[in-house]
Amino acid sequence: MLLVITFIFCLFLGRFFYIQVIWKGKLHYLALDQWTREIPVHAGRGKIYDVNGELLAGNTAAYSVYARANAVENAERAADTLSGILGLSRDDLAAKLSDKSKSEIVLLRKTGKETVEALSGQDIRGVYFARDDVRVYPYGSLACQVLGFTSYDGSGTTGVEGYYNSFLAGENGEILYETDLVGVDLEDAVPAYLPAEDGLSVRLTLDYRIQSLAEQVMARALSASQAKAARAIVLDPSDFSVLAMVNLPSYDLNAIPRDDISLLNTLSRNALVSDIYEPGSTFKIVTAAANIEEGLKGNSRALPLGHVYSSSRTRTVDGTTIKCWSDHKNGKHSNQTLAEALNNSCNPCFVDIALALGEETFYDYLETFRFGRATGIDFSGESIGMLLPESVVKDCDLARIGFGQTIAVSPLQLACAVSSAVNGGYYYAPRLVEELFSEDGSVSKKTEKKLLGRTVSEETSRILSSMLEGVVRDGSGKKAFIEGYRVAGKTGTAQKYENGRIAQGKYVSSFVGYFPANEPKYLALIIIDEPQGSYYGSTVAAPCAGEIFQGIIDMMQLPKSEG
Repeated sequence: MLLVITFIFCLFLGRFFYIQVIWKGKLHYLALDQWTREIPVHAGRGKIYDVNGELLAGNTAAYSVYARANAVENAERAADTLSGILGLSRDDLAAKLSDKSKSEIVLLRKTGKETVEALSGQDIRGVYFARDDVRVYPYGSLACQVLGFTSYDGSGTTGVEGYYNSFLAGENGEILYETDLVGVDLEDAVPAYLPAEDGLSVRLTLDYRIQSLAEQVMARALSASQAKAARAIVLDPSDFSVLAMVNLPSYDLNAIPRDDISLLNTLSRNALVSDIYEPGSTFKIVTAAANIEEGLKGNSRALPLGHVYSSSRTRTVDGTTIKCWSDHKNGKHSNQTLAEALNNSCNPCFVDIALALGEETFYDYLETFRFGRATGIDFSGESIGMLLPESVVKDCDLARIGFGQTIAVSPLQLACAVSSAVNGGYYYAPRLVEELFSEDGSVSKKTEKKLLGRTVSEETSRILSSMLEGVVRDGSGKKAFIEGYRVAGKTGTAQKYENGRIAQGKYVSSFVGYFPANEPKYLALIIIDEPQGSYYGSTVAAPCAGEIFQGIIDMMQLPKSEG
């Protein structure tokens, strides 16, 4: 009996300990919740600035109106008064205020200061309001797919707003009022104030001046070519910071089409990060870089820099005939060097390179340039592209990959790969955010440039840049040429596929270029999707890059290149 009594006593003692010590915090919260009502104190959402400190996303004052039905003395009379102030149905308000089953009711969200001023003058018991700011975007549609937007409750949904929501959102506070069991305020009770902690602000790497310039140029191109879409990305090749991202058509962040989800999903998608396409001849930069690097390493399979490629307009691989575009346009084809092959964008020459390097070596470079995997940008929804597994690739596949077919990449992947090929071989993680900071100016987190690996040597970059400068000076990229400035680049024109077959008359026209060629600071990838009429990258996309570069030169007052 003594043992039984001792055991039972220990059980009670253990239960008391659990309730008083371990469960204490939760019970205290439950008691507090039962005897108090809370008015939310919304945290100020962090702002978003461009690299220069220009405000791109901010807040304007707004309020939400709440009610506790148990504390409303006369629901019918309160509904009469509130309907006029809030602009809501009197009958709906009366029904809500009479429903005692709910402790708290939201009557109106995101209303203006004049509404709460009118409400304050009425002193309706059980009805109160709290600050609930509205997100505003001073530049409307500018960089809308990059910035993203918030939901009705102010939480980040897409873009930077979504990716960095945990930093931007902050921590809400509340004001606690003591009440009786039915939720009526106790007289002379002193409210407790738990302050909100505002969110951190974000400084992007984006430059709103370059973004605005690029959007204007691409809008003209979209209209002139009557294309399906026009896109552009501008990077700093020295650290892969994103200076501009343009996706057209776009939409106004202050008038989000929330009632048409399909349209909103289409317009808000950052296709430069999330979508993939066959890059066509712009990919020849990667093939050329691999061949030059292997040649400098002494690989006997690499075609030497002085190699003269056959004048034959075609190559037949595994029964598949690959033609040079000039077979259709000029009717003339001659022997040429690698530099000339880049100038003329000759497919057969790059077939020769891919097959000469072989499957293993070429795939090593594809991996080194991070095709088939994420670049590491601080943005949700990044595509890794489509790359045939090395184990199943055939010679005809390898041949086509050499000139940018049978491989699908995101525009960001290609821009980063080219940046690495021409900046000395350094591949950094692309970034959209430079730092996170509080409103007092103290920096909480700074995003430094991050080297992910080396792709080619500085000598390879130098040789390749010299060739690509020739493409703009003498070859297919002439419409991006700027007198006195060392612009380099490569055009691309790729056929589109639908249901596994070539879609007749549908093309993707592109150009990737940069300057100065000897020390790249600005790189632009231009993509025009399904232009009507002329569809060559040389005539549709290259002029856009030239306009953007000229605009940057004028904006930054950059001096002409020496030599």
